[in-house]
Amino acid sequence: KLRCRYCHNPDTWCLDGGHEESADDVVKKLTRFKPYFKKDGGVTFSGGEPLLQREFLIDVLQKCHDAGINTCLDTAGCGNGGYREILIHTDLLLLDIKHYTEEGYKAVTGRSMDEFNSFLAVAQEMNIPLWIRHVVVPGLTDSPEHLEGLQSYIQTLKNVQRVELLPYHVLGVHKYHTMNIPYTLEGVPAMDQNYTAAWQEKMKER
Repeated sequence: KLRCRYCHNPDTWCLDGGHEESADDVVKKLTRFKPYFKKDGGVTFSGGEPLLQREFLIDVLQKCHDAGINTCLDTAGCGNGGYREILIHTDLLLLDIKHYTEEGYKAVTGRSMDEFNSFLAVAQEMNIPLWIRHVVVPGLTDSPEHLEGLQSYIQTLKNVQRVELLPYHVLGVHKYHTMNIPYTLEGVPAMDQNYTAAWQEKMKER
């Protein structure tokens, strides 16, 4: 649903095609791995954006819980509603915060922040544990002012267990060239990992 300027998987934007499996088949496969991940692990549904497969997600998450499998969603919090039915069987959210202001969010994703806010409100109401993720991009989301603002925003949230700052990389740029899609961050270098790590430590301290 989003068109993040630094998206490294533009091949997931098309919702047609792909390989289909039933929730029963997926859970059957996952159950075979229970001796490996035991009680301390589980399954993470990622993407693309898992929230765009609402009916399947509701079904498979419930079946995972029925099978005693811990569930996690790796999401940008932007789907098609039905969030309560999804989150009732979600143990952990890896929540990608694209930006914390409406203006900044639109500049990064090309979309309004409304859907994200709706999802987050339900997650907060249901007290779902959060691991916050944020991509740090040179010239876009790397200034001290931006990161201080991000930290202040995160401090308004409850149930935050971890904050992860992810340094921007250029590994997906070739996909844009192959697919003939303009890449708006052309020429922007990969983020300095030491800079990101230093800010990561500052956020841990607080």
